[in-house]
Amino acid sequence: MLNECPLGSAALAGTPYPIDREATAKALGFDRPTANSLDAVSDRDFAMEFLSVSAIAAMHLSRLGEELVLWSSQPFNFVRMADAYATGSSIMPQKKNPDGAELLRGKSGRIASQFDRLLLVMKGLPLAYNKDTQEDKEPVFEAAEQLSLCLQVAAGMIETMQVNAPAMRKATEAGYPTATDLADWLVSTLNIPFRDAHHITARIVETAQSQGCTLEALPLSTMQKIEPGITDAVYTALSVDASLNRRTSYGGTAPARIKEALVMARKGME
Repeated sequence: MLNECPLGSAALAGTPYPIDREATAKALGFDRPTANSLDAVSDRDFAMEFLSVSAIAAMHLSRLGEELVLWSSQPFNFVRMADAYATGSSIMPQKKNPDGAELLRGKSGRIASQFDRLLLVMKGLPLAYNKDTQEDKEPVFEAAEQLSLCLQVAAGMIETMQVNAPAMRKATEAGYPTATDLADWLVSTLNIPFRDAHHITARIVETAQSQGCTLEALPLSTMQKIEPGITDAVYTALSVDASLNRRTSYGGTAPARIKEALVMARKGME
């Protein structure tokens, strides 16, 4: 969108010389020349666009970092960071701090602030060139350097961390994660309106809670007391694996869709 060549805009109003701006733009690898000489000289949209994208990327890396901080904490224990991306606690000998993930969160604010920094410089400037615009260099270089560092750290953490699959699997046993699947089964198999299926499922979950068991372990006869039409086929919908495998819509989380998404992501980086 911003791959436009300003050459030929001169100081602000273009030039009377018969230059070929299309030719110079093409020779320098741009898509086209800038369409407005005043705009070409006075704006820094290309820099702000870069800083905006950098801030958004850093925000998502921060969210990833937050996930990894939680996942590596003792209550979760889903992942363990490699020593290259973690340090020992200053007071607790047994503790490993996920420094890389925490710094992803911290540096996101530093990167986002560079966008604000240039935006505030530009907001009050009149058209044509002003010396204020020389302040565009530091924010761009700072954001580029920090974002590059964050991307390297994020990639390294993901590549080297150890995943505790059993702990993740055990976590799926809590909170009745397949309750929605039960409601969907009532809708698709028994033709029960979802509003009613929602209420039926809530009562079944409440019963399972009172008996201290999962939905998969709840006896069929107990469920039939709440909804007589339920058959033993319902159990095919109550496992976590079955729930994941059914999320086959485009962009869904079924393993097959995840594999497709990985292929598309790799192609996008070629």
